Amino acid sequence: MNTTDQTLLEQMHITEPEVKHRMNLFSFSEEEAKLLLFCKNIVLENIDFLVSDFYETQINIPEIALLIGDADTLARLRSAQRRYILDLFSGVYDLEYVNNRLRIGLVHKRIGVEPKLYLSAIHTLKSLLHQMLIDLLKASDADVMSILGALDKLLMFDITLVFDMYIRSMVSEVESARNKSEQYARILEEKVKERTRQLEDISHTDALTGLLNVRDIEEIVTTALRSAQRRMEPVTAIYIDADNFKQINDQMGHQRGDEVLRAIGKAIKSLARIGDICIRYGGDEFFVLLGNCTEVEARTIFVERLEKAIKIELNDVSLSMGVAQTGPNEYMEGSALIQLADKRMYEVKQTHKSPDKTISA
Repeated sequence: MNTTDQTLLEQMHITEPEVKHRMNLFSFSEEEAKLLLFCKNIVLENIDFLVSDFYETQINIPEIALLIGDADTLARLRSAQRRYILDLFSGVYDLEYVNNRLRIGLVHKRIGVEPKLYLSAIHTLKSLLHQMLIDLLKASDADVMSILGALDKLLMFDITLVFDMYIRSMVSEVESARNKSEQYARILEEKVKERTRQLEDISHTDALTGLLNVRDIEEIVTTALRSAQRRMEPVTAIYIDADNFKQINDQMGHQRGDEVLRAIGKAIKSLARIGDICIRYGGDEFFVLLGNCTEVEARTIFVERLEKAIKIELNDVSLSMGVAQTGPNEYMEGSALIQLADKRMYEVKQTHKSPDKTISA
């Protein structure tokens, strides 16, 4: 349940037995409650003078004067103090009385009244009440001392309630600050993780084409081959090289060369399946590893489609592609598969060789 749905008594777990127990701790008896009730009319007759004397003392303390701030606030405080004093002599100290005292503690904490200022104010009020009762009571010395003793016990009872509220508020603030710190730490941790993932992606991704870069290629290929071997599936490697790429750079500039590489990378990614490994090997060379795919399937599906896509996108560019399969009966090492695909790509490139010609836009 939200705390705003609970009374202060419920939040503090204070019940009638708890109130009685607290009264017993101060040895506050029914007889003493009756003694204070006996003084109610005297207090009521002099309440305005008492409140005036109290605040005359309080506003001379700079910290309290600063908290009060203005005449309207002072008027409200005088009215609240009047009720507080009369409740002391009501003779009824039940759950409602306790709830009002808890609220006093909550309000004092919220407006920034430090405990030392609250205790100072209670001391001032007690002194004023003592003096007034001594001056006005027509009773024996023994009766006056009993009344003052009962009043002191009740004020101490009030102080414990107010300080319980102070402590609870401070604990709540600490818990709230801790929760905020933990939440901030979680958010920061997630940001660090996300940034770490981004940095890892960057470290493994070619910035120009968006494909994997050549870093750890042999480890990546070896891992894929072992996985395929467990499933007894064929794996086919394709080594890709852009023909006459140096001429494109020399005659049309590196910006055009970058456009060509980006277009090739985009075409490769569009044809690759989830789980296929697509790498920019370096310069104008690319490497693709197709899982659960034979050499024939790679040539008739991937290679032919890639050639068509490049022809549409880049009519002045052709590709040399070497295709090599391993498995499902025997599996070569990752480095050997890469070398074999590279060798076959070179053989294809030789058939594409032609006298140098000027590349036109």
